[in-house]
Amino acid sequence: MTTSGSPDHTWLRESIELATRNVAAGGGPFGAVIVRAGQVIATGTNQVTTTLDPTAHAEVVAIRAACRAVGDFKLPGCVLVSSCEPCPLCLSAALWARVDRVVYAADRHDAASAGFDDREFYELFGKPRDQWSLPVHQISTGADNAPFTAWLSRADRVDY
Repeated sequence: MTTSGSPDHTWLRESIELATRNVAAGGGPFGAVIVRAGQVIATGTNQVTTTLDPTAHAEVVAIRAACRAVGDFKLPGCVLVSSCEPCPLCLSAALWARVDRVVYAADRHDAASAGFDDREFYELFGKPRDQWSLPVHQISTGADNAPFTAWLSRADRVDY
């Protein structure tokens, strides 16, 4: 928990203001900022319905913008600040971007009470796959590793 005068609090207020303005513009009630060295380097708002992109969550939009701003797909030294607790998609994006930390204001239960209930997604990954509502199956083709073999053979590859 941060104090009301902390930088985190200031950035959280900014993410909340972004989210509120986004609602007025017809978007979803989520906003995010990416901060590096005490400066906001990118922002994002939920654009799922406006762009017809189910991955256009505020945090993902902000991460994409931050990566373009710094010219890299990694964001070490950055903080992801969100108006609401990031869903599993956004948490995964934060992990892949390698941000230093994540802070948020409202939580998953607040989101659920507003009609954005993603609690089942948090719980899904704790269940065995045979209990998932979405069938996910591996089917071998005999050439399953060909893309990885091609990748590993490239001397100029950029490792993640």
